[in-house]
Amino acid sequence: MCGIVGYYGPGGSEAVLRKMNDCQVHRGPDGEGSFIEGPVGLGHRRLSIIDVAHGQQPMQTADGRYTIAYNGEVYNYLDLRTELEALGHTFTTDSDTEVVLQAFAEWGGDAFDRFNGMWGLAIWDAQEQRLTLSRDHFGIKPVYLAQVGDTLLFSSEIKSILASGLYTKAVNERSLYRYLRFRIHEDGRETFFAGIDRLEPGEMLTVDASGVERRMFTRLREELAELGKQQRPYDDAAAAEYKERLFESVRLRLQSEVPVGTSLSGGLDSSAVAVIINQLLNQGDATTKSVGARQNTFSAVFPGSANDEEKYVDAVLDICEGQVDSHKILPTADEFKQDLLDFIRTQEEPLISSGPYAQFQVMREATNHVTVLLDGQGADEMMAGYIPYYFVYLRQLKAQGKKDAALELSKSLDVLYRLGRFKLQDKIKRKKVIPATAFMNSEFSSKYAGEKFATEGNNLKLRLIEDLFHNSLPSLLRYEDKNTMRFSLEGRVPFLDKEVVKFIFSLSDEAIIKDGWNKRVLRDATRGLLPEMINRRRNKIGFTTPQGEWFMRLKNYFYNIFLSEEFANRPYFDQNEVLHAFEGWIKGTNGVDSMTFWRLLNVELWLREFFDDKPEVIDEGPVRIKTDLEPNADKQLALTTSLGEQVTRYPLRSELVDKDTDLDPFVMEHIDRFFATLGADEEHSQAMVGKQWYFFISEKIIAITQGRSYFIWDINVGRPARVLSKYVTRTPAGIGLGSPFTMQLAIQEAGLPRVLYASAGGAVGKVLGKKGLFYELVGNDIRAIDGPTEYSAYPSNVSAKLAPKDPDEVAARLSEQIRSRVPQAYRDTFGGTIVMDANDIGRNVLGSDVPGDQGRFEEMFADNPLGQGSEQTPMAIVVVD
Repeated sequence: MCGIVGYYGPGGSEAVLRKMNDCQVHRGPDGEGSFIEGPVGLGHRRLSIIDVAHGQQPMQTADGRYTIAYNGEVYNYLDLRTELEALGHTFTTDSDTEVVLQAFAEWGGDAFDRFNGMWGLAIWDAQEQRLTLSRDHFGIKPVYLAQVGDTLLFSSEIKSILASGLYTKAVNERSLYRYLRFRIHEDGRETFFAGIDRLEPGEMLTVDASGVERRMFTRLREELAELGKQQRPYDDAAAAEYKERLFESVRLRLQSEVPVGTSLSGGLDSSAVAVIINQLLNQGDATTKSVGARQNTFSAVFPGSANDEEKYVDAVLDICEGQVDSHKILPTADEFKQDLLDFIRTQEEPLISSGPYAQFQVMREATNHVTVLLDGQGADEMMAGYIPYYFVYLRQLKAQGKKDAALELSKSLDVLYRLGRFKLQDKIKRKKVIPATAFMNSEFSSKYAGEKFATEGNNLKLRLIEDLFHNSLPSLLRYEDKNTMRFSLEGRVPFLDKEVVKFIFSLSDEAIIKDGWNKRVLRDATRGLLPEMINRRRNKIGFTTPQGEWFMRLKNYFYNIFLSEEFANRPYFDQNEVLHAFEGWIKGTNGVDSMTFWRLLNVELWLREFFDDKPEVIDEGPVRIKTDLEPNADKQLALTTSLGEQVTRYPLRSELVDKDTDLDPFVMEHIDRFFATLGADEEHSQAMVGKQWYFFISEKIIAITQGRSYFIWDINVGRPARVLSKYVTRTPAGIGLGSPFTMQLAIQEAGLPRVLYASAGGAVGKVLGKKGLFYELVGNDIRAIDGPTEYSAYPSNVSAKLAPKDPDEVAARLSEQIRSRVPQAYRDTFGGTIVMDANDIGRNVLGSDVPGDQGRFEEMFADNPLGQGSEQTPMAIVVVD
């Protein structure tokens, strides 16, 4: 497996080609090459599989006319080579690359339909000055395109086009909308990047001085539809023939000069591949030389999770005992969080779910043992592996007037119940159903409201064709290509042999679904090979993750992303609706599933990765914790207030607090530490002697230790809070009552009548140009209510807080203890304690035991010296010079 890049047109150059090729080293760590001639440039990265010693690319024909950059494997290359040799062609290597090149020289674009395999390739015809691109029948290997002015760029990965320096990044909002609303992608040429398309499965493109032409090189889709009408009777002979064809497909895909292994999920499809290889090992088949004496299998397992398939994996391993080395990977939620950005970067476009992360982990382990990996991809889309296919088949039977429609339904009820049970449970519990459009920005949603997504609902074979080439399989193949190549592996999919697929479609529909059993022909073909518990499985799980369980564990992390300024400022989301729904999902009060939140999360992180400007990361070595005599980063100790006072502020770093923290001892510990540090520093200690000083404490830690801080999912937000919060201007970073959570706390603290009264007064105040009238009227220190803020340390980033209770009393109590313990030299000059609500927007003294104008102390915090991020400095000693 390899990676290709290239260009056609005047915008290309050696430098452009180099930048594009350097982005895909992971796709081909075994070698690189480039070719430039006239308007064309071809780049290649090689992962050596067949004819390792030769086959370097780009490769030319002996006469120099044709040059190829090729990513893939054509499994029938030996038969094609024999045919070409009979036509007078000679070969200098044993690689399939040379066969593909000579086949094109002989047959032109008609060669592609002769190939049985997977590929994405580019061939330059120097005589005709024409570039040809091609992608295999099923789209197993990708080819991306971007027409930038008069220059065409192409590559195996989108990152190469982004790196070219020619393409200007832009979001394809239509693709984004369809993904968020319909949960689909890769249902056509468009990608999530505006102006970057993909070649479709079975498509070729030619470009020369006359322009660009795209066309299908195959009639495979039409052939499958025609074969589907034949309805060859299904019997034991048909099952036996399918078994023979599937064995041959696996045998062909074992051709390799490097080690081959198997991805084993425990499902019917991957288990079938594993036991077929085991059977070939038993038979001493020559193709198993690449496997070795023992088959390496790789499985993701999730002990204790509803998604765990380890018992099925173990059943296959028992069958293969003595000839298998099993490698089990145990992905965790914490690893998922750690790998999330790498995973999203690897996939390049949003995914339907986090499920492919299990595959990502498997590939990371597999690359330590093998270079090629076979798996069961594609079987579901050709043999009705998903529950919705049952509905299509039942409607088909009913439309045909067949009497056995009712019988088929009766034998499928347990399968159909699995699909509907969660919706049924939600209805019984009266969980609110929220449409996907509710989470979108209204302007964005309105712009694309006319988008539709329809699927074939009455003909099983036509629906399978649809999903093979549009709705389902293309995305799964993308996941596989990106995950395998991220770790320099070649993935092979024996079910996607075009001759095997044609054979299945020629059989009657009963070969696919019969008596409530899908994949009937595969089950029959593997009876006696597979353990009965797998052959007769009806509960499909697949290579996925326990997403719901993981999301609940990582809810704080995800909530912080939804809360972020980046998310709030996107033109695609309605942040308040998303936060409300996520809170409801945590509590179990709505019917939104984790898939919906994954899509929102995935889009946000994808935008950050590929579109947002990234701050320059400077490696400053190990993180140094500041002392109590130093300012926070980007802050100053000294300040001259607007009243002319010179003050020095010493922020005190502390541990995080919670409702179980005893505030007084906590504060005194840090007071003692400050004066111990001060005593060891002659400059600062002398500067403070004889000067009045004050102790400032953030209202947040007082409220938290008083139990007046609440996780957002523990706040029961009522309708009045949701309505009223919409009329409050959302302040930066979520401060204020622009959140339903903080508005609910305000209602609980002051009462709904008073909040409504203050709201009316505030509206009048706005008309009269008077600001802050709402807070004057509502009282109860409602101004000090804080919502969750993304920049804060946990748990403040997922909590809403009331103002502290009796802040004057707290200040007096702390002052009394401080006076009793500070060194004598500083005791008489201690002025008292200030409870301060400060942020980057404003300051407000909530409590104090110091008489006089409190505005003076607010001026001392004009630049918010305690910071507003992860500083963990909620207290300060302030000295008046």
